This record gives sequence, structure tokens and C-alpha cells, in this order.
Amino acid sequence: MAIWNSFISPTFVFLQAILIVVTVAFVQEYRSEKSLEELSKLVPPECHCVREGRVEHTLARDLVPGDTVCLSVGDRVPADLRLFEAVDLSIDESSLTGETAPCSKSTAPQPAATNGDLTSRSNIAFMGTLVRCGKAKGIVIGTGENSEFGEVFKMMQAEEAPKTPLQKSMDLLGKQLSLYSFGIIGNRNYVKELQDLYIYLHYSLAVAAIPEGLPIVVTVTLALGVMRMVKKRAIVKKLPIVETLGCCNVICSDKTGTLTKNEMTVTHIFTSDGQHAEVTGVGYNRFGEVMLDGEIIHGFNNPSISKIVEAGCVCNDALIRNNTLMGKPTEGALIALAMKMGLDGLQEDYVRKAEYPFSSEQKWMAVKCDKPEVCFMKGAYEQVIRYCTSYNCKGQTLPLVQQQREQYQQEKTSMGSAGLRVLALASGPELGQLTFLGLVGIIDPPRTGVKEAVTTLITSGVAIKMITGDSQETAVAIGIAILYISQIFTTSSFPRHKLKIIKSLQNNGAVVAMTGDGVNDAVALKAADIGVAMGQTGTDVCKEAADMILVDDDFQTIMSAIEEGKGIYNNIKNFVRFQLSTSIAALTLISLATLMNFPNPLNAMQILWINIIMDGPPAQSLGVEPVDKDVIRKPPRNLKDSILTKNLIVKILVSSIIIVCGTLFVFWRELRDNVITPRDTTMTFTCFVFFDMFNALSSRSQAKSVFEIGLCSNKMFCYAVLGSIMGQLLVIYFPPLQKVFQTESLSVLDLLFLLGLTSSVCIVTEIIKKFERSKEKIQKRGSSSLSTSSFLDV
Repeated sequence: MAIWNSFISPTFVFLQAILIVVTVAFVQEYRSEKSLEELSKLVPPECHCVREGRVEHTLARDLVPGDTVCLSVGDRVPADLRLFEAVDLSIDESSLTGETAPCSKSTAPQPAATNGDLTSRSNIAFMGTLVRCGKAKGIVIGTGENSEFGEVFKMMQAEEAPKTPLQKSMDLLGKQLSLYSFGIIGNRNYVKELQDLYIYLHYSLAVAAIPEGLPIVVTVTLALGVMRMVKKRAIVKKLPIVETLGCCNVICSDKTGTLTKNEMTVTHIFTSDGQHAEVTGVGYNRFGEVMLDGEIIHGFNNPSISKIVEAGCVCNDALIRNNTLMGKPTEGALIALAMKMGLDGLQEDYVRKAEYPFSSEQKWMAVKCDKPEVCFMKGAYEQVIRYCTSYNCKGQTLPLVQQQREQYQQEKTSMGSAGLRVLALASGPELGQLTFLGLVGIIDPPRTGVKEAVTTLITSGVAIKMITGDSQETAVAIGIAILYISQIFTTSSFPRHKLKIIKSLQNNGAVVAMTGDGVNDAVALKAADIGVAMGQTGTDVCKEAADMILVDDDFQTIMSAIEEGKGIYNNIKNFVRFQLSTSIAALTLISLATLMNFPNPLNAMQILWINIIMDGPPAQSLGVEPVDKDVIRKPPRNLKDSILTKNLIVKILVSSIIIVCGTLFVFWRELRDNVITPRDTTMTFTCFVFFDMFNALSSRSQAKSVFEIGLCSNKMFCYAVLGSIMGQLLVIYFPPLQKVFQTESLSVLDLLFLLGLTSSVCIVTEIIKKFERSKEKIQKRGSSSLSTSSFLDV
């Protein structure tokens, strides 16, 4: 019966492994199907198609190349279309490119892209994108998998997700442990003949040697980490990814919405008569003030500033309701500016007579109003200034001379270098006779807490690389505002470009986390070691391809995830240390006893009981140790490093030697008459179990003292140790169990002696930790000045 029980545990573990593999395969297939379903959601079920000269409602899946499709506001583009008619057409391509600003479209012929990409052409409407304003007609040039979206999906399906560092470490550890265990167990064949008793003992040792509890601890630890991440507003879709974050040394982050708020805000006003005003407040609301030389500007108490705000408010199609923007982000920033000055009601004072919509070619927008009759214009400085013949100077209209033009150009360049998006504003009776009013600087400000998070990550050895489609000046300004970003990629939003960046970093040995929100990011997210999708602005396809989703799109959450990953890896190391030191001690104890011609100090049932403790509650509770807050400051672990580092092996061997020597001493002390008795094995057995408990206590942290982390900070561990001790006492004092385990009652003095002896493993380990901490402090003092100077140089 006992022999059969020894087979049950490994067999059950193997069955679990098979079940896990099958389940994972099923889940992967299911996720692939979900990706295809998300693609179909981006395509409308019906569209307006011209057939035989008539506009018909046609199913999108029935479209073929050559069909003519009509688009209007609110339509989702059913296929890739080459436009031949377009009236004030603006399309939201965020689902494809990730950029939130709508893209203006025209019918003007575009030169062929040198890199083969169509997304750079403004005369193409792409499948799955959304018409924000205007109307158009186009000829179908690509459907389904032959569309630009289809190309992204084919790339994503062809890209295999890389194996996580934890999976690689577990594979290597499993091979190492198997070789060591089988080597030690196999040696017993040469020491004794395989009699029935030794066969029984042999299988008991096999059960003790194989760390079947390791997969359970890893799974439980990762699962608990996932649950903790949910509380921190992050959804982790794959268990091993939580730990992978712990060895991430490069984060490729999108700028808009991740490092920044994705809320365009006016921060600076320059009037045509040379006044500089600063604007406070963030977001599409009235919270904030316009400050000029320390004074608050409100209403019309400064005509030069009021005229700029008036022009930006009237020449505007956006609307803000309940702090929610309906319209373009840049126009929303101008409305919010008017709200801060109490001038947002100016739109109602003017009746719009005509409108000249913004286009990518002319780069300006103008409105002509009646009652009173006046024109307002906003747009790129180079274009607006061409329509101006005068400028406003403290309420007076003066001729615009070359000197003034050079001053405005210089100011525009200065604001652009500071990372601001610059808009020029003007007003006047006719478009060719406008009065230049001034400039406003708009920026998407960094998120709250991003600067601190980036600082912490950089000092811990994680490089932050920003990938954005913005201008170099804007990207650099955001990088400086956040503190320091090691590298900035200002690239187009093509999927293959982002994928090339990720692959290049991985080829250099980096563990890369990639953030994204658009369909164009899906391929890179899948190829990255950790794909992170945005929960609020991210597309469904992007979320499906990612490993982790940030519910609130906050970069700080990534730092929390890295902290969690490092903590989980430490907990796994703690478990490995405890289990291996116990396994090695058990195997060595039996082997030495045999080599020294001692009777076996432990019987088979006692070995199995030790195995239960080794893989049971005390060991499992090490996996739920609270994350050390200092762990985020530690550098990412090297991907090539094994779990069994030199430092960990030393600690394992030291603990094992102490346990073996102490247990053999007790066995030798009790075996003075050379006749083995139940008391001899009971003392030896209890000594080993108590050693295990103190060994587990010292294994809770690899660096900090148990008193520093708190004796009761891990309540699960306290309950597990208490339960194990109670179980051991039952084995010693409960008659039915005494027969099973061949034990007898011990005195209180015996227990006190054993407690004093077995605590030595914890004491020695604590001394080693203290020595290592002292050595680390000395090294930090020696390198602190060098590190500080290097950081400042960067």
C-alpha cells in the first residue's frame, strides 16, 4: 500500500502537466479565433455601394475590387478605397495607426510610397476606419485579408510569441534537478542490494527528491500576482507574463495617452504686441487661469489676449459638455482656454455665414460671420501670416512690416522647440485683409506621476524608449519634461517599422515591453516579450494581441507590474531554496548513513511525511510572501542567469550541511548502544522536521532578516508552520499514528533540546545575510559618486 502511495504523487503530477499542456493549446486556438472575430467587428455589415448607377445597401463582405462605395459621417469604411470624390473628408484612423487626431483626406494623386506602404497616402480610405466629417466616394482596391488591416493580421498570425524567461528558467531548473536527483538515487543501487525494504525506501526517496510541488507553487504564486495586479488596474492575460516583467530591461512606450494625458491643452499665449501669458490647468474643463506677469486675466480686461481667445473660440467646431470633448483635440484645447477666461459664450454672439474647412494642403481654417461681419482664421503660422496685412498692437491696427514678421517667426520657432504645437490666429473684414492677433502653444502634458515612475525605472536599470509619430521637437520636449528618456523613435505608424524596432532590441539581448493602442501595434505587441495594450483607447484587436491590459492607460501601472514581477521571482527563489536544501539534506542523510554502515535514520513513512512538509503548506506559503517595496530599485535580472545562482547554491548547501550534520549528530547521540529503537528514529525524525521549519523561516527572504520583514507579515506562513508542528506532535504522541510512523513520545526536555539545536540553521543564515548586506553597502558607497556623475552626463 505504501509503495502504491509513493507512485500516486508523481503520476498525478504528470497527469496535471498533460492537462495543462492540452488546456494551453486550446486557449491559444481560442484566442486566435477571437482575433479573427475582432477583425470582422471592424467591418460594417452593410455599406452604400453604387451598382448600375444606383446607390444600394450592400453587405460589406460582398464587395469586390472595382466597386464604388459612398461614405458619409459616421460610416465605417468597409474596404480599402481609392478616393475620387471628397468634400471636407476627415477620417479617424486611430484603430489602424493609433494616432487620435483625425486624418484629412483628398483626391489629389499621391506619389508611390518608397517602402511599399499605402498608409502614407491621403487619397486612400482604409478598411475599419471611421468617417468623422465630410463625404466621399471611392473605388474598392482591397478587401478582407488583401486590405491594409488584413496585412496586419497576417503578420500577427505569422509572429510567434516568445517563450518567457520564467519558462526558460523552469526548463533549465527541471533538467538540473532531474540529473542531480537521479544521480544520487541511482548511486544507492551500488551500495546495497535491492531487497524489498530497500525498494520501498528507494521509491520514498524518489518522491522526496523530485520537486513536484514546484509547478504548483509557481502557478499559485503567479495567479496571486495576477489577482494583485487587477487591484492595481492591470489585467494580465498570461500567468508567466507577471514574472517576465521582473526581468524587463527595456520599455518601448507610445507617447500619446500613455506618457501623456491625451488631452491637448493651451499652455502659452503670445500676443502680436509682444505679451507672453501662461495658462494653467489641464484637460477639457474650466479649471485653470491665464496669468500675465503674475496677474490673472479674465474676460476682456486685456484686449490683446481676449482677441486671440475670441478668434480661437469662434473659428471652432468643437464642443465640450460635462468635461467631455466632442470634436478635434486641438479645437477642444481652444474651447477650454475660452472657458478659463469666461469667454466660451462668444460663439453664440456670432452667426456663421461661411466656412472654409481645414485641410492638410492649406493648413488653416476660417469662418465668415454675419452680425457683426468679420472673418476669423486659425492654422499654421506660415499660412495664416500670408493673409495678414496688419497686426494688433494694444487695440490699434498697425501695418505688418518685415521686422514684425521676423519677430513672429522667431517666436514661433522658439515655441516649437519647446515642444508646443503652435497655432496662429487672425481676424479681419476679408481673408486677404486680416489682422494678425498672435500665437498659442498647445501641448499634450505628461501624466501625473509619470516623471517619478520613469525616474525610478531608469535608476533601477530599465531603459525607456518613446516611439511616436510626432515631430522630433515635440517628442524631445516631452522626454525632457518627464526627466530623461534614453532614446526617442519618431517613426511612422507602419506595423513593420515598430516590429523592426522590437526585433532589433531583442537581438541585442533585451527583454522588451511594448505599449500600444492601435491595430498597427498588434504585431509588435505579440512579438514583444511583454505586450501591453491600453484599456481605454486601445482597439479590441490590440487588446487581444497583448499580454497585459492597462485599464486606465497609466504608465505608472507598468512600474507596479515590474515590481510585482520581481517580487514573484524572489518568492519562487525562496521556495526553490527551501525545497532543494530539504531534498539535498534528506538524500544526503540517507546516503551518508548507508556509506557509514549506520541503520537508516528515517523509515519510508517518515521520509514521505517530510516530503509532505517540504511540498505542503510551509513551502506553498513561501510563494505568497508580500512583495518587498525595495525590490523595484533592484536591477532587472539577467535573462541568461539560472534560478540556481552561485549565491543561492551556497545558501542551499550551507543549510543542507547544517541540517545533515545536526540530524546525524542526534542520530549518533541516540544510537550509542548500536541498537536502533523507536526513540532513536523519533528523535532523528523530529530533529529533521524542526530543522525544516527553521529553514523555511530563514528562506522567506534572500537578503533581509526575518525580523526586518516581520515575523507575522506573512500570515499564511505562520498558519502553515503552526499546522505542521501540530501535525508532527500528533505523529509523536497520537497512538494510531505512532504505529504508522514507528515513533514514541518524547519529553519536554527532548523537544527543548531539539528546538535549540535546529534553530542553528536560521541563526547561521541570518549571519550570512547580515554579512552580505554589509558588503553591499560598502559597494554602493564606492560606486554612488560614479553612478551619480554618469546619470548627470546622460
